[in-house]
Amino acid sequence: MAKQHPGPHAQTPAAHSGQRWWKVMCLTGLDYFSTLGYQPGIAALAAGLLSPVATIVLVLVTLLGALPVYRRVAQESPHGEGSIAMLERLLSFWKGKLFVLALLGFAATDFLITITLSAADATAHLVENPHLTGALGGHQVLITLLLVALLGGVFLKGFSEAMGLAVFLVAVYLALNVVVVADGLWHVLTAPQVITDWSHALTAEHGNPVAMIAVALVVFPKLALGLSGFETGVAVMPHIEGDPDDTEERPTGRIRGARKLLTTAAAIMSVFLITTSFITTLLIPADEFKPGGAANGRALAYLAHQYLGGAFGSVYDLSTIAILWFAGASAMAGLLNLMPRYLPRYGMAPHWARAVRPMVLVLTAIAFLVTWLFDASVDAQGGAYATGVLVLISSAAIAVTIAAHKAGQRGWRLGFATISVVFLYTTVINVAERPDGVKIGACFIAGIVLISLLSRLARAFELRVTDVQLDNVAERFVRDTSHRTIRLIANEPNSRDLAEYRDKVKQIRADNDIPTEDDLVFVEVTVLDASDFEAGLKVRGEVLHDRYRVLTLEHSSIPNALAALLLHIRDSSGQQPHIYFEWTEGNPFAQFLRFFLFGQGEVAPVTREVLREAEPDRRRRPRVHVG
Repeated sequence: MAKQHPGPHAQTPAAHSGQRWWKVMCLTGLDYFSTLGYQPGIAALAAGLLSPVATIVLVLVTLLGALPVYRRVAQESPHGEGSIAMLERLLSFWKGKLFVLALLGFAATDFLITITLSAADATAHLVENPHLTGALGGHQVLITLLLVALLGGVFLKGFSEAMGLAVFLVAVYLALNVVVVADGLWHVLTAPQVITDWSHALTAEHGNPVAMIAVALVVFPKLALGLSGFETGVAVMPHIEGDPDDTEERPTGRIRGARKLLTTAAAIMSVFLITTSFITTLLIPADEFKPGGAANGRALAYLAHQYLGGAFGSVYDLSTIAILWFAGASAMAGLLNLMPRYLPRYGMAPHWARAVRPMVLVLTAIAFLVTWLFDASVDAQGGAYATGVLVLISSAAIAVTIAAHKAGQRGWRLGFATISVVFLYTTVINVAERPDGVKIGACFIAGIVLISLLSRLARAFELRVTDVQLDNVAERFVRDTSHRTIRLIANEPNSRDLAEYRDKVKQIRADNDIPTEDDLVFVEVTVLDASDFEAGLKVRGEVLHDRYRVLTLEHSSIPNALAALLLHIRDSSGQQPHIYFEWTEGNPFAQFLRFFLFGQGEVAPVTREVLREAEPDRRRRPRVHVG
């Protein structure tokens, strides 16, 4: 029976060969490395002359904080669920589901703002190109919408070549950045007065190194965009090629590859963050970073045009536009993989959400709305993006702290706890200074929770059993009654003493006029985690008081478990089983809420409704009697 009514996750995904870790790093790098397109400009706006110092703080937090955290996440959650799965395992019932939905809301904020912010910055590079600014100026929103639509079109057609294209784009983009950085450093070193002027201005503005570091710590949260990409790094772990002897339980090679990916990406990005913040701060006038300035959202492109000529600058613009636009593809892929990984298991995804194209259309429409609301501004979306990134990293830090505590690793526990405090501080400061991020996150959370609950409500009467397993005694009960009418009594166990079963049999026979010679078998369901939408059904048989046969079931919902058992008995025995209930006293609406939230309530009519949906043919449907 279970095979006839499988849940969406009843089958194990097919294994695949995977890709080398450095190729997968390029896929992750679409999000991570592309932040170079706007990060130096945002850092200059946030920290001014102190941008290089604040960036060094960011790099230290990256290497000593985010990197160790996500190396541990890769070990603890190697199947692509990320830190959200680690926290999900710590909480059960509805509080765990709602907590995960909240984190998914911030993840949606992170990924969707990645799409819109990257497209907006690609537009900035396109519009500010000296050869195009006259023709395209003033049309930023329209161009950004076209880029988002083009991204959606890629996913509507397919995404099979993403890996190869990602490797090409990242390789070209990083190579061009090496040229820009090398040229910028050469201009700084050959003009010593530039460093002298900067250091004098820095001393005049902040006084001494202690004050500079203190201010850098304060403004550091505004630079949090440079921490993006870590959650994506663990989300794409299933694509990493493992060792030949890897298993799903112990994918040692995959974990090792993911750690190489994270470490290499962090090292490359750290070098670029420090050098780019240094040369852009020293070589670009401060006014050019402001909205409307030539370096706003495109500081490195400004240097490319300024010092390497219009031809090279245009090539750099083209490369930046391509990787920023395709960074949105990385984020879209993350969303399309992340949401179905959790929501269907909770029963909180509409049926159409399992199809890629409808989801792409919905996500593209939301990206259109965000672009319009923020007027395609890179600066305006930075706070929302940073909030999504920081919430996910903070949750990851807390998750690995708890994991280290449970493993009895005192040193790691203290280290991860300290990192958690740093990221929580960074998140709070970012939210306090730029509350738009948490507001957008709250909107996504509210939308996800509302749609999820409405979806679960609409799917409440589905047969939510992935498989049915009977022990030997239970199979014997079914086999012994297969040659005659199979009659089951639904019983809510109390004391389970002799009087309980004797009185129940007497009442059911009287209410339904069942002859004394007909056999009756009790069925009792124990609800485990009522918030689980799907689960396997385990059936155990026992004989109580030397005369009463009892089938005990364990599942997340009483009506669904009973319906699944009845269908299984029908299919295995060839007989149409009958089940007998008592009416439950109480308000029908309150009883439905008990079923929806706790898997109980008015069991009889709900069991019948589940059977009606699972078996449209009334002649083959098991019989439900209520007295």
